[in-house]
Amino acid sequence: MKPPRNLSSKTMKCDIAILGGGLAGGLIALALHKKRPELDVLVIEESPTLGGNHIWSFFGSDVTDQHRWLVAPLVCHGWRGYDVKFPGHERGLDETYYSIFSDRFDEHLRSTLPPHRIVTGVRALAASQTNVVLDNGARIEAGGVIDARGGGNIRHLRCGWQKFMGQMLHLSEPHGLTRPIVMDATVDQIDGYRFVYCLPISPVEVFVEDTYYSDTPDLDTQALSSRISAYADAKGWQVERVSRVETGALPVVYGGDFGGYWQSTGGDVAKAGTRAALFHGLTGYSLPDAVRLAAHIAEMPDLSGAALAEMSRKTSLDHWQADGFYRMLTKMLFKAAEPDERYRVLERFYTLPDGLIGRFYAGKSTLMDKGRVLIGRAPMPIWRAVKALLS
Repeated sequence: MKPPRNLSSKTMKCDIAILGGGLAGGLIALALHKKRPELDVLVIEESPTLGGNHIWSFFGSDVTDQHRWLVAPLVCHGWRGYDVKFPGHERGLDETYYSIFSDRFDEHLRSTLPPHRIVTGVRALAASQTNVVLDNGARIEAGGVIDARGGGNIRHLRCGWQKFMGQMLHLSEPHGLTRPIVMDATVDQIDGYRFVYCLPISPVEVFVEDTYYSDTPDLDTQALSSRISAYADAKGWQVERVSRVETGALPVVYGGDFGGYWQSTGGDVAKAGTRAALFHGLTGYSLPDAVRLAAHIAEMPDLSGAALAEMSRKTSLDHWQADGFYRMLTKMLFKAAEPDERYRVLERFYTLPDGLIGRFYAGKSTLMDKGRVLIGRAPMPIWRAVKALLS
């Protein structure tokens, strides 16, 4: 086994340098380690841990059987089915649902990859297709560079926001949930479309997330914490302690300049994850695309910087074009529905067939699926929808 890299040395060499040890970068590193173990892959992460502070959840249909090997070791919890609740409609869906915790993600990468292939606490200042400059003055020379350090310049996109606070609640008595509540929109509609998300981790542990589809990214953490407490009280749950808190404000994109967004982080370097605009237009969901991209990179015969950059831009542009349907729905949600009436859009959506819903979240809606989503009694005035689409 090679010793840990000496980052004080002036120049280091590797086959592939991955900038960012979050979901997208970590999955690429795992895929390359599994399929191309002969390669010297280097993961560089600015933070002390890999994956940050996140819980990623996904539906079983989001990941194909041929790619399941990549995420199976990361899964912490799984359930058969989930529930949704709206003021006028409740439903259970028979679809597997899984969650990955970032601490498990960090642990698995560190136990799987050789120690010399992970570098944390160091920031990349600049990157090209084959070179990286670090903030400690060191330089990396690589056969290829992949930039997975998070989003680009948001000013190039037109978007609303999905913002949230999640808390891991430890209760004095069992909560009684047997499977996740993916959307509970029976709560007061505040600051746009609001719903509560619940993951039953153990009989006396439940992760509760208060989520908003809002026009602004502003987070009042004190108010959100109070609302989570009120939700627990309404359920009759006695909270003994909170062991984990997660917050975020993610852009939910309904338009923008793909070229400008791509160029905002350097146009000639391969990108992954949100930096490559590989996310679902309505949900902001990135895991399915991150898995597909990682598996594809591991199968590429040419992993040079130029080949990776060409593949990356084509993949991202194809995704942006294919994602237009979801961006259109997002535009209607934010521009045609009154904020406190946005829940009606999702309430109607969850009356549609199970398979359609699964393909929707995976970003694989068929032409017939799209017709089913659009046809029928609209949950908003038609004139508002038309005006939103034409704006």
